[in-house]
Amino acid sequence: MWGRKNGLRVVELGLPGESRTTLTDLVLSGSKSATAGLLELDYLREGEELEHAGERLALLDDAGDHVATLEVTQVRQLPFAEVPWEFAEAEGEGFRDIDHWREAHRGYWRAEGYEVDDSTTVVCLWFRVVGQRSSGAT
Repeated sequence: MWGRKNGLRVVELGLPGESRTTLTDLVLSGSKSATAGLLELDYLREGEELEHAGERLALLDDAGDHVATLEVTQVRQLPFAEVPWEFAEAEGEGFRDIDHWREAHRGYWRAEGYEVDDSTTVVCLWFRVVGQRSSGAT
C-alpha cells in the first residue's frame, strides 16, 4: 500500500535523492504534468488501485514533506509500445522523441529489477498542480 499524507495518497517521483528532487522541481515549475508507472510493479504488487480523474494526491519531496497537491486529470493503461509522444512530452523531462522516452524508461525499470517489453502495461497519469505548500509545511 502507498502511504497517505493529510488524507491523500502520496506520490513520490523517481528514486530518492537527486532524481526525486529534480522531478519534484519540474512539477512545481509547471514543466511536468504526467508520470508513468507499471501496472504490475507499482499497482498490483503494491495492492493499490489506479488513480482516477478528479482524485487529489499529495506530492512529497525527497524529505517526505507534502509540497504540492495534484489533481489527476486522466489515467490510461497502455502497452509500453503504444505510449504516445504527447504523454512522453508531458512528462517534462526533456525527451527528444518517443524512442528516447522508451530507452530511458526501460533503463529506469531495468535498474529497479523489472524488464519491460512492448506489451508491458504502463499506467499513464496526467495531473495538474492545485496547491503548493510552503517549505516545511505539511
